[in-house]
Amino acid sequence: MSMLPSAHVDTFTRDHLPSADTWPAFEFTLPELNYPDRLNAAAVLIDDAVARYGAARPALRTPDGEVWTYGELQTHANQVAQVLTEELGVVPGNRVLLRGPNNPWIVAAWLGVLKAGAVVVTTMPMLRSTEVATIIGLTKPVVAISDHRFVDELAVAAGEDVTILTYGADTETHDDGDLTSRCLRKSGEFTAVDTASDDVALLGPTSGTTGVPKVTMHFHRDILANADTFARYILEPTEDDVFAGSPPLAFTFGLGGLVVFPLRFGASALLTEKAGPVELAERAAEAGATVLFTAPTAYRAILKENRGDLLKNLRVAVSAGEHLSKETWEAVHEATGLRLVNGIGATEMLHVFISAAGDDIRPGTTGKAVPGYRATILDQEGNELGPGQTGRLGIIGPTGCRYLDDPRQLNYVVNGWNVTGDTFSMDDDGYFTYQARSDNMIVSSGYNIGGPEVEAAIDQHPDVVENAVIGIPDEQRGSIVCAFVVLREGVTGDAGKRKEIQDFVKRTIAPYKYPRDVRFVTELPRNPSGKLQHFKLRDRVRAEDGSGVSTAGNTQQLTAAGQSQA
Repeated sequence: MSMLPSAHVDTFTRDHLPSADTWPAFEFTLPELNYPDRLNAAAVLIDDAVARYGAARPALRTPDGEVWTYGELQTHANQVAQVLTEELGVVPGNRVLLRGPNNPWIVAAWLGVLKAGAVVVTTMPMLRSTEVATIIGLTKPVVAISDHRFVDELAVAAGEDVTILTYGADTETHDDGDLTSRCLRKSGEFTAVDTASDDVALLGPTSGTTGVPKVTMHFHRDILANADTFARYILEPTEDDVFAGSPPLAFTFGLGGLVVFPLRFGASALLTEKAGPVELAERAAEAGATVLFTAPTAYRAILKENRGDLLKNLRVAVSAGEHLSKETWEAVHEATGLRLVNGIGATEMLHVFISAAGDDIRPGTTGKAVPGYRATILDQEGNELGPGQTGRLGIIGPTGCRYLDDPRQLNYVVNGWNVTGDTFSMDDDGYFTYQARSDNMIVSSGYNIGGPEVEAAIDQHPDVVENAVIGIPDEQRGSIVCAFVVLREGVTGDAGKRKEIQDFVKRTIAPYKYPRDVRFVTELPRNPSGKLQHFKLRDRVRAEDGSGVSTAGNTQQLTAAGQSQA
């Protein structure tokens, strides 16, 4: 496969692309997808936006009323690029890791890294030092930019090989090493590096069922492609839209919905660092949000608190991150009049590729292939199946899977199709209906949690002999992490020990991955070769809990002291 001349001086990412014969097929079937050979996504998103919409237009908003205009965002992004290149010697192709919650400075940093021709490595601030160290080992960044409140775990992981810049501290009292202080001394004038459209712009780690993250690789053109397919044709954004949502910007779902989409169409975004479902809805309503991105869990929680009125002024409400049931769709529609836009996406594809909006919505289905994409159902051998049959979901479009130096590329790409790991069926009209996950991923409140990673964390507890983790259904979160734990002899499995293990996991890996349901057992089911039989544990849950759905009373009985910790 012939690639364009790269602007990267540091050729790490191009050197570690998977071999061309393992790539999926790529199609560029819409006129918007015919990008020029030389393309810098950040220059398009901010420089072109300033030229088209004006520097004075609001770009980023915060719940406390702060507003960054397009001009201010452009200046700060340029200042970040200046600091990286002029003071730290960052050259095109170097990797720069970002760590922080959803706020304007993380957006400026993201744009600044791309304008400098470097490659963004996205991470969530919730990740612990061991998890960050793994990502650093895989992506080899030269600089890490972190919100000053989340630098401690990063510092442990980075060691001496990565330069750390913090941001967000009080610039009057903080030393000159803070990124925000350094930016104040810069002119804010910077010409974006003339990268190739197929230069890698973004490395996005994704949770893996083995506990070792896969790192997805996305080109500059890929970043724009999701805006020019899903956003353009399904959301139909306008300059007057205000985007809001719950997903972190480290998730490609959040990056698209809260950065790429609004900037691509001259709109603005409300960035909330942390908010529960009702608080998010309140802040979105106060800011006049018209487009909301969040998980079905959040919509259910808002209705449960009888606050559906907070959603009534939305133009579009998007539900993704986990399965949207027909019952939830109908409940939201009845309470608010909104027709939730369902969708499925993947980090490998960057954003949503199956969806429907308006009169095209069929409750209970995920939707049809988004313009620019094709979708099909595959059997286990990779052959296409006809309507009415159930199998693996396959996708082809302008984006696709490229893992950073990872043999699992061969599992995701089958006969040119991106195979997501989801089981679907398709009807005669091309509507896709979700059936189940095909692998061991646990999707809880929109977060992907690899069961083996949680097992590895629990195993580090000194009182644990062995354990097994599965996902079990939950009315509020879709699924929750359930751990079956064998304790060492003489240790009692009571409520205190349960909470101790839960807190231990929260300190070891990202807190949202902790097992909300912990069950103490004397042994785990294994086959003759010694392999854990997780399916027998799922059968046991169904037998013990009836339907297998975790209810408030059932969870309280099982998790005792741990249940109150959301």
